[in-house]
Amino acid sequence: MELRNDFVVAVPVEEAWKVLTDVERIAPCMPGAELTEVDGEVYSGHVKVKVGPVTAQYKGKAQFVEKDEAARKCVLKAEGRDTRGQGNASALITTTFTDEGGKTRVEIVTDLTITGRAAQFGRGVLADVSSKLIGQFVTCLETNVIGSEAPAQTPTAGGEETAASEGPRAPQQASYQAEPVDLLGSNVAIPVLKRLIPSLIGAFLALKIVKKIFRRGRKA
Repeated sequence: MELRNDFVVAVPVEEAWKVLTDVERIAPCMPGAELTEVDGEVYSGHVKVKVGPVTAQYKGKAQFVEKDEAARKCVLKAEGRDTRGQGNASALITTTFTDEGGKTRVEIVTDLTITGRAAQFGRGVLADVSSKLIGQFVTCLETNVIGSEAPAQTPTAGGEETAASEGPRAPQQASYQAEPVDLLGSNVAIPVLKRLIPSLIGAFLALKIVKKIFRRGRKA
């Protein structure tokens, strides 16, 4: 399924590109996501999703398959699997940056394939939820990341920056612990419930009809 989102950040396109392609820097703003390892351009981590008392965790990797600063376009490929073996997800995320007179419009097109429990919600619900989560991400981005200085690179013993070829390492911002995305929380539940209420009403009415037929059958 294809999901489309866009937002505007109040910084020039050059700065927006620099910030939003720095996965380590923006990872703490991604709802439910936690970056655990960096190996060159490959980023490993997990995403926690909560539905009522049940929490699911997807563990996987993401990497840039295209990063064209001149065209202001990047493509990120991500794959993850439910740690309990109850589904998996993969996404090809294409992001483009457009200059809007000192501000930047960021457009995101996600080609998503998902199986297991999360697939039952359907495209409409997932589109509404993704829109809410993008809003949370942008708020965090503007509050905690944009305009702040980038974290310093970890120096080697010789005083040079650590090279990506030296193998896997912990992310520079590894002190945070992501809270699960609560699909029944106030910020996300409303669009989900709007989509599910008609189905729930239909199921409720069908149950009432079945009960009436059963009762009549017993009286007869």
